[in-house]
This record gives sequence, C-alpha cells and structure tokens, in this order.
Amino acid sequence: MSPRLLLPLILLVPACAATTPPQAVTAQPAAAPGANAEDARLLAFLDKAFDEAVALSPETLTSFGSKTGYDKLDDYTSAEGERRMAMAEATLAEMRRQFRPEALSESGRLSYRLFETQVENQRRQYAFRDYSFPVSTNGSPAGSIPVFLINQHKIASVADAEAYIARIAETDRVMREVAAHMRMQAGKGIIPPKMVFAPARADAQKVITGAPFTAGEDSTLLADFKKKVAALDAPAATKTKLVADASAALTGPFKNGFATLFAALDEIEPQAKGNDGAWSLPNGEAYYAARLAQNTTTAMSADAIHQVGLAQVARIRAEMEAVKDRVGFKGTLGEFFEDVRSNPRFKYENSAAGREVYLTDARAVIASMMAAAPRYFHTLPKAALEVRAVEAWRQDTAAVAFYNRPAPDGSRPGIFYVNLADMGQVQKVQTAGIAVHEGAPGHHFQIARQQELPDMPKFRRLGGYSAYSEGWGLYTERLAKEMGAYSDPYDEFGMLSLQMWRAIRLVTDTGMHSKRWSREKAIAYFQENSSLAQRDIVKEVERYINNPGQATSYMIGQLKIAELRARSEQALGSRFDIRDFHEVILGNGAMPLNLLEEQVDRYIAAKRG
Repeated sequence: MSPRLLLPLILLVPACAATTPPQAVTAQPAAAPGANAEDARLLAFLDKAFDEAVALSPETLTSFGSKTGYDKLDDYTSAEGERRMAMAEATLAEMRRQFRPEALSESGRLSYRLFETQVENQRRQYAFRDYSFPVSTNGSPAGSIPVFLINQHKIASVADAEAYIARIAETDRVMREVAAHMRMQAGKGIIPPKMVFAPARADAQKVITGAPFTAGEDSTLLADFKKKVAALDAPAATKTKLVADASAALTGPFKNGFATLFAALDEIEPQAKGNDGAWSLPNGEAYYAARLAQNTTTAMSADAIHQVGLAQVARIRAEMEAVKDRVGFKGTLGEFFEDVRSNPRFKYENSAAGREVYLTDARAVIASMMAAAPRYFHTLPKAALEVRAVEAWRQDTAAVAFYNRPAPDGSRPGIFYVNLADMGQVQKVQTAGIAVHEGAPGHHFQIARQQELPDMPKFRRLGGYSAYSEGWGLYTERLAKEMGAYSDPYDEFGMLSLQMWRAIRLVTDTGMHSKRWSREKAIAYFQENSSLAQRDIVKEVERYINNPGQATSYMIGQLKIAELRARSEQALGSRFDIRDFHEVILGNGAMPLNLLEEQVDRYIAAKRG
C-alpha cells in the first residue's frame, strides 16, 4: 500500500445533495439522555480529526476546493504513512476515552462504530503497506499528477498560476520519493510484474512529448497551463512570463523527475520474474487474505469467493442463452460472443466522430435515467454529471471506464470517464450498462449524494468501502432494466455481459492470487465466458494482478444488496416501496456490508411496526 493511501479512506467520494428531503424510513430508537449534545460533540471531534488528516494532503485539499498548500504536492514517503497511521490510532484511543456509545443516539453510535472499523481496517492494511505498486498498469504519478493539475488545479489569479508552476517543479521531489519506495520494495522482493514496465514507460513518455520538451504541438500540461493563463485578467507581459516560467519548470525539475522515474524502472525491470499473483510475494497468502477482507468487508475465504464466482458465471450464462434465443441467433453462446465482438452493427466508427457518437449515446442514457429516477429514489444528487473520454496520453494505463467524484463545494462536477483508445474494441451493446454503472443511477447517485448527507461526520460523507460503492454500481445495472435503460434485447445482453465481467472477476482474481493461475489462464477463462473485447480483457486481467482483491468487491457487494432487497420485499409485501429501500441503502453513506444489513433489518422492523 502506498503510504499516501493511508489517509483515512476519504478519497473515494464526490459532492451533491438532495432535491427532496429524505424520507424517515430507518428505525430510530429513542435517543439516550443528552444524546443530541453528545452527538454534536462527537461530530465536532471526528471532523476535527478528519481536517487534521486532510491537512497532510495538499492534493486532497485542492480536490475539496481549498487553496491551502496550493503550491505543494503530497508527501509520498513511508514516513508520511507512519505519521498517518499514528494519527488514526491516537484519534481512536481519544474517541474511546471521551465518548460512551450508550450516551449517543443511533446515528451517533453508527458513526462511532464506523470510525472504529475504519481504523481497525487501516491497521490491518498497514501491515502490508509496502505491497502496493506505485507504478503499474493501473496508473502512476507520471499520469496522476498531470490529471490532477489539469482537472483540479484552477487558475483564477497570478498567484494560482505561480502555484501551478511550483507544483510542476514539485514533481521532481515526488518522483524521487516514488523511486526510493520502489527500490525499497524491490529490496524486499516486492517487484512489479513484467507487463507493467512497457506501458508505464510509454504513458509517461507521452506526458513529456511536445513543447517545451520536443518539437511539435504543446504538450498536454503546457497546453492546459496556457489556456488557463490566457483567461486571466493580467497584463500580457505577466502572462508571457508565467508561460516562460512554466516551460522552464517543465524542461527542468519536471523532466528531471521523469528521468528519475525512468531510471528506477530500468533498474528494477530486470528483477521482474513474471506476471504472477499475490501468492508469489513474501507472505503473499496473508497479504491476499487482508486484501479480500478490505475489499469485500467480509471474512470470506478465497476458496469461498471462487465458488461464488463459478456459480454466478453459470447463472449469467443461462440468462445470456435466453437472450440469444430471443434475438434468434443460431449458434453457440461462444459464437454469439464473437458476433457481438466483431459484427459491424455493434461497432462505433474508429474515429473522432465515432468517439463523439459514443459520448452522445452515453449522455442520452444518463438523461433518460435522470428522468426516470424520481420513481425509484426519494433523493437525487444536485452535482452535475459529465461524460468525458479518457485523455489520449493516459489511455494505456487508464481503466476501461471510471467515475471521478465532484468537489464537495460544487466547483467541479462528477465525471464519468470512458477509455475510447480503440473504437474497434468498444461494443455498442455495453454503452448503456456502463453509463448506468459509472454515472446514473450508479456511482454518481451514491458517491455524489453521500457528500451532501446532513449532520454526518466528514469521514462518512467523504469515505467509502469498495464492496458498498462498487456493489451499488453493479446493482444499478440490473435496476436500470426496471427503469427502462435497455431499449432492445441486445442492450440487455450488454448489461448481462457487464454482470458476467464482474462474476469472472471473482474467479480470475482468486484464481491468480490464491490458486496460482497464470495470466494466460485468466485471459483464456475470460475469453471463454465473455463477449468483452480482447484489449479490455487483457487490461482487466493485468489490473487484477496489480490490485489483488479489489475486483472481488463488485459482485460480493451487489449480491448482498440484492439479497437485502429480496428480504425487504418478502417481509413487507405491499408495504415495500423501492424508494424507501434505496433511501436506506444510500441515506447513511458507505459502510461495511454487515452494518448495511443491520440498517436494512432495522428498516424492515420499523415498517412492520
């Protein structure tokens, strides 16, 4: 785990609010005497601790709309990780000293339990803090720093522009820290897989291509800086000097930082043994068990998760067979997969125009879901949601699709990014399902809305659990069928192909990290059971190798939410209201699955009276 990722689970979420007040659908036991005052005191205590932790991260402060530390990037050293862990432990000890759960309301007790759980999880992951690769096919500072500056560093004054330049120069320090971390890992036998090095190098090289580094058009960062400075109300001479200073920072410390990173990659690459899973690392079995616990918020073993995956693959294959028969396709399911992959009718044009058509289609799906949403949700997010293509210079290490949270102050929208590197690999049948999961009513409805929940500690509004957030995203893919997202059977098949994708993750992630499957075996299993494009399959499998356990969170979370909905429907019968159920799931923010289950059981008891 990279040291900077130990900031208390706060980096998963965006900003938004409700258009109508949330319904009171959870049972609320009578508050303990003085509970409101104690709740307020606990809220102030936890928010103070949160603010102190966030203050260690200039990048997080910027993402929250603050200009404190606007000229700095984060500290990427192991010492910083130790400091964060010590702060979390001290806060937990002080909370236990100052507060008694029985003196709090139900909401206050939930905050107390969630903070305890967060620090306990953080402690378990901290034992494996050296295991996460800062440079991988999932990304690296070479890409994340430019993305951060372009998307989050706003320039409204000359001082802001100077801070941007300072951050360009700060990249040199960051790369030295990352390189030192990678060398320390290698000394412990923790070395990235072979497949990491070439794409990581290629994406980093794209960042330093173009002016002022080479001839040709402006590089991505210089173009962004010039555009932002051009909009300033400042003398022309001042703007000229700012651009010159930025160019000097780019060709000086920034480029030097990239050289430092390249040197570390060159030094470590010969030590890479292959593309094996967590089992190949020192104490790899315990590391993987900790990753599964973190990502699923359960005690499920790798074997149990593998079996769930196999069962889900079989179930979804049967659903796919039914759709294949409905559309009248004559042939095997494997042949149907190949037809969906290769038939021109399911393709976008591989051009700028084709990419724009995809974005238009995705935006139309989201608009239709927003129109249908009031029939399924009491409360909608206020934050805007944008659909964007991943920038060309980071396509090799960016995921297939992902969501970036909005700023808590509303100054930046939620963004659904989609990787359109090769439109020949993009399937029209999946457009709707992906837009639903990453946008509405998926991540945007959960993450953006969570930031606007009232009277809740910041660590809850701005934090997350993968099984909860990804489980919600996957749940909404099927919910969207009820909401009218899939206009024909092929769209429904696209949704099922996305569901299959996540079921396969349970099998391949545990296969590679616990059962010692090879990368090639995982790719072959994916190909056998999925219509996903070959490029995406390879990217997915490589993503799982680099981030053990995370891929299991999606379907484990979805299955729990679906189970809780079925339980509610059966228990409440005609009194079941889907809007109430969704309010229970979303109205308290992210939480481990066992605590989510408690919330739903309490809701059922309250509705029964």
